[in-house]
Amino acid sequence: MLRTVELEVRHLRALCAIADTGSVRKAALQLGMTQPSLTTQLRRIEGAIGGVLFTRGQTGSRPTPLGHSVLSRARPIVAEMTALVMAARDAACGMGGLCLRLGSVGGPTVAAWLRRVHRRLPGRDTTIHIEVSSAALIQLLATNQLDIALVQEPAGFPLHLPPGLERRVVVDCEPRFVALAAGHPVAALGCVALPELADDSWIVDPTADHDCAALRRALSTAGLNPRLLQVRDTATAADLVASGEAVRLCQPTAEPTDGTVVRPLLGDPLTARLSLVSRTGALSITEIDALYEDVAYAYEELARGSAAYRAWRERRGEIRPPETYGAPHAPSPAPLADHTSPAPPAAPSSHTVLRAPAVRLSPTGATQERRHLSA
Repeated sequence: MLRTVELEVRHLRALCAIADTGSVRKAALQLGMTQPSLTTQLRRIEGAIGGVLFTRGQTGSRPTPLGHSVLSRARPIVAEMTALVMAARDAACGMGGLCLRLGSVGGPTVAAWLRRVHRRLPGRDTTIHIEVSSAALIQLLATNQLDIALVQEPAGFPLHLPPGLERRVVVDCEPRFVALAAGHPVAALGCVALPELADDSWIVDPTADHDCAALRRALSTAGLNPRLLQVRDTATAADLVASGEAVRLCQPTAEPTDGTVVRPLLGDPLTARLSLVSRTGALSITEIDALYEDVAYAYEELARGSAAYRAWRERRGEIRPPETYGAPHAPSPAPLADHTSPAPPAAPSSHTVLRAPAVRLSPTGATQERRHLSA
């Protein structure tokens, strides 16, 4: 039996999305959810109200008479809440909406990105919203609560972008490394194979979208079925790794905490794509270009500063001489086409600027790429 929920604005927004799209599947894509999750939520909402709100047929989902009654009251509430949030945000920024609203998944890149933004825009009000879930950031963008966000997608588990959002790839294929205790039997190796960690427990964050599913798939492919520990607190996770109780995945730019080491995984069985996603029209192309350069160069600095990642890239010939970096507004790095490795920013040119491609994803997942070339 489904647990009864207390209705919230997000539930009303979900009902409106189903009615507007005429489909639970399309509404789920718009909301950045999976179809089963939205179906379960709808059933709980109907349980709370005490009646069926939609009928499903070959032509899609249609509101019942009760559904029409609920929607007539829900739409003004959703609209008023959206207006309230926007007005409150403008008041908090103090500049009538001129605040730059950034979002990001957690990680070392966040602080480095913010430092560059603040140096470039010293007088601009800037806020940043950190989420473990990239899908949650997409939802905030879609509902006009953020202007641009840095998100990540495990390979094989792409994000569904609702209409009106655009993507620019920062790193097309970032490897996942493993953090383990400094005293671990394989800690001295330069690269660790998954079977060498067969006896270890793995720490996962249950709120991190599809990270757990991606790990399960990689472990299963390697013939492993270890115990997974669900830990949301990063400090506790670090302590468990340092004590030798478990290992966990980490970004290659992550610095090892006390008592731990960070090592690449042999064959790169787990990778992710890092992208900047923005809402169409929220920022100008020039602003998006600048923010892209900020995050790309911040990432490159971290990549060069991480001993394990630097060694990994050097073995693949993917790192340039230091003198090719450091220009404050060098051209943006273009996403790779071969999906094999992260690309460093291109060297500065005094003649031509090749802007990073903006990719708009349709609800069906098809991509439309726009390149901007200016002399």
